Amino acid sequence: MPKIKRKERQNLHPLMAYVLLILVVIILSGFLSLLDSQSTFYSINENSLSLIPQTEVVNSLFSLSGIKYIFTSTVKNFANFTVLSNLIIILMGIGIMDKSGFLQTAITLTTKKLKKKTVTFIFVLICILSSLFGDLSYLVFIPLGALLFYYGKRNPAIGIIASFASLACGSGLNIFFTSSDSALVPYTNLASRLVNANYNVTSISYIFIMTVAVLLIAYVITSVTENIIVRKLPKYEFTETELEEDIVTKEEEKGMVFACGAAIIYLIIFIYNIIPGLPFSGNLLDNSQTLYIDKLFSVNSFFSNGVVFVITILFIILGFFYGIGAKTIRNHKDFCDSLGHSLDGIGNVLVMIFLASTLISIFKETNIGNVLVSSFGNIINTSEFGGIALILLIFILVLVSTIFVPSSTQKWYILSSTIVPLMMDAGFTPEFAQLLFRFADTVTMNITPLLAYFIVYLAFLEKYNQDDKKIKLSTSLKYQFPYTLVVGLVLISIIIIWYIVGLPLGINSFPTI
Repeated sequence: MPKIKRKERQNLHPLMAYVLLILVVIILSGFLSLLDSQSTFYSINENSLSLIPQTEVVNSLFSLSGIKYIFTSTVKNFANFTVLSNLIIILMGIGIMDKSGFLQTAITLTTKKLKKKTVTFIFVLICILSSLFGDLSYLVFIPLGALLFYYGKRNPAIGIIASFASLACGSGLNIFFTSSDSALVPYTNLASRLVNANYNVTSISYIFIMTVAVLLIAYVITSVTENIIVRKLPKYEFTETELEEDIVTKEEEKGMVFACGAAIIYLIIFIYNIIPGLPFSGNLLDNSQTLYIDKLFSVNSFFSNGVVFVITILFIILGFFYGIGAKTIRNHKDFCDSLGHSLDGIGNVLVMIFLASTLISIFKETNIGNVLVSSFGNIINTSEFGGIALILLIFILVLVSTIFVPSSTQKWYILSSTIVPLMMDAGFTPEFAQLLFRFADTVTMNITPLLAYFIVYLAFLEKYNQDDKKIKLSTSLKYQFPYTLVVGLVLISIIIIWYIVGLPLGINSFPTI
C-alpha cells in the first residue's frame, strides 16, 4: 500500500502572531470595558504624606473612538519608537566593525585560548553588568552576541538567546547603583515615610547581595546556555572557508594597534567630560542633579540623550582605523559600503518593529496592565501573610505583573505605597522591599513580547535562521523559559537565605528592621 503523506503542519509566521496579539488585545479591551473592569491604588502626596486614591480603568479600543485612536496614532507611534532609530544607528557602527574585519580579529585574539564555557560566562557577565547603561545594551549586545559565536565557529543563535536572557533577566541586577535603581528610590523613600518619617535608602544599600546575585546568575545562565540551549538548537552549517582556522596576520595586528590607539584617545576625551570636579571637566553631565548616576543618566543629560551616537562613533572609529591599518578599507567607497553592511536584508526587521510598536502602544492605551498591577497590589494589601509567605506572595505577583507591564518604574509607582509600609509593619526594611521587587521584576522580563526589545531578539533569531521555516514567536519564547525558571529559583533562594540568616544587603542595610 502506498504511504499516506501526512499534511505538514504550518508554522504561524511571527508577523502574523503579532497581528493576532493586536486583535486579541483590542477585543479583550472591549470585553473588560463592558465588565467595567477597574482597580484603585494609592499614590502619596510628597508634602503632606497623605494617600491619594487613583482609579485605573480599562479603555476599550473595540469601539469607534478606539478605532480612531488606532488609525491616528499608529504611524506616529512607529516613528517615535526609539528601538527603530537607535537600532539603525547602532547597526551602522557594528557594520563597519564587522565588514572591516575588526570583530573577527578581536574575537580571535581574545577567545582563541579560552574554553567555550569561559567565553560564554564572560559574555553573559558583561551583558548583566551592562544594565548600568540602560536599554541601549539590548541593541549592542544582541547583534554582537551573534557575531561572537559566529566567529567562534558556533551557532550565532546561541549568542542571541544567551545575550537576551542575560540582558533581560539581569536588568534588575548590578553591582553598581543604576539609573533604574535611582528611579525607584524616591518612591521607596516616600512610601517608607508613611511609617518612619526619617527613613532614607542610599545608593550603597545593595552592594553585598547584588555582587552575589550577579555572579550566581551569570553562572546559571551560562549553565542553561551550554547544557540546555546548545542541545536544543539545530546544527549551524558553516562553509569550508568559514571553518578554516583564523590566523591573525601582521597587517591585522597593525590594524588592531591603529584601532585601539584611536579608540583610547576618543574614550579619554569622552570620559574626562563625564568626570565632575576636574578643570574643564563634567561638560556632559546634568549638574542640576544631586547623585552622580542622575547627573549621568537623567532625562536632560547629554549622556542619556547622546549615548547611542557616542557608542556608534566609537564603533566607527574602531572599524575605520582597523581597516586603514589592515588595508581592508582602501578608499571612501569601502568606508561607505561598510556602514550599510549590517543593514542588508533589514526589511523584515522593520516590519517586525512596526507591529511590535503597534502592539505595545495599543496595549498601553487599553490600560489593562495598570489595572492588573493595581489589583495585585490590593491582593497583597489584604493578605495577612508575614515572613517567607509574604515574600513569596509579593515575588510571584510582581513577576506576573512584569509580563503585562515591563516598566519597572510604572509598576513601583503603583505598588510601592502598598508593599513598602506593609513589609515595614511585618519587620522588613524598605531596602529589602525594593530589592524583593527588583529581583521579582527581572525574572520574567525575557518572556514578554510587550518588552520593546523582545522584537530585536526575535528579529536576529530570524536573521541567522538557516531553516526554511520561520522562527515562530512560540519558539523564541521556548528558548527563554529555562532561563526564567532557573533565574527565578536562584533569586528567590537568595532572598530567603539572606532573610533567614540576616546577612547585610549592603553597607548599613539589612533585611529586617
